[in-house]
Amino acid sequence: MKTNNNNKKQRERRHKRIRAKILGTEEKPRLCVFRSNKHIYAQIIDDEKGVTIISASDFDIKDQGGKKTEIAQKVGELTAQKAKDHKITKVVFDRGGFRYQGRVKALAEGARKAGLIF
Repeated sequence: MKTNNNNKKQRERRHKRIRAKILGTEEKPRLCVFRSNKHIYAQIIDDEKGVTIISASDFDIKDQGGKKTEIAQKVGELTAQKAKDHKITKVVFDRGGFRYQGRVKALAEGARKAGLIF
């Protein structure tokens, strides 16, 4: 169990380093990604006001079939669709300390495919 706690601390440290450089504004909010072993979540956040504008997760998708990467891509598309409803086109991508591969990359590509620019 010690290694799991260490991995979590390392990810949190990486996330702090990333967050020191990234700031979401009203014009260009932050698209934050969190993934657990089973689920994936995305939020669009305005850091100046400290407000979550949009949130989406795999719980919001009705069709849960497919692999985790396919579901992550659908979550990205759903996030972009909700962002269009709030007239948001440009965001800053925050990978949350995770590597840009697999489900995180699939979510980002799904959001880009649906029209978000980052």
